[in-house]
Amino acid sequence: MEDDVMARVTAAVQRGQAGERASARAELAAMWAEVERGEGDDFHRCVIAHFMADLQDNPQDELRWDERALAAVDGVTDERAQEFHESLRVRGFMPSLYLSLADDHRRLGDADRAREYFGKAQATADALGDDAYGELVRGIADKVGRALAEGSTEPLPG
Repeated sequence: MEDDVMARVTAAVQRGQAGERASARAELAAMWAEVERGEGDDFHRCVIAHFMADLQDNPQDELRWDERALAAVDGVTDERAQEFHESLRVRGFMPSLYLSLADDHRRLGDADRAREYFGKAQATADALGDDAYGELVRGIADKVGRALAEGSTEPLPG
């Protein structure tokens, strides 16, 4: 399925990863406004919010976007996700969404909430495949777990 919103999200995320964080944030904010007006669906909301969180400079703002992503995923079905890519399953989104929230709460000094979301991420990690995405998320889980064990509130190392 041709999905203009997802193509634009991908382009904005790539710009953000290339160092153009402010312009990527602005683009994703504009797309968020579009989907909130009904020009998208919960799949778009989840993906936009998840990537928008990664572009925030303030951990509290990042938490708000990650909470929006988690709220939106409730309205996403496997069938809808597979319209974008046949391999997608909503359960496979959950470890990353939960890890993001665990890391937000950890950096904000709320270790109890961080551990709660970290536990949810671990409980859904079996949904990750043996692929690059699965390896990436498992690597992030290792970093978040270490930081939690150390009591660190510092951003994760690159």
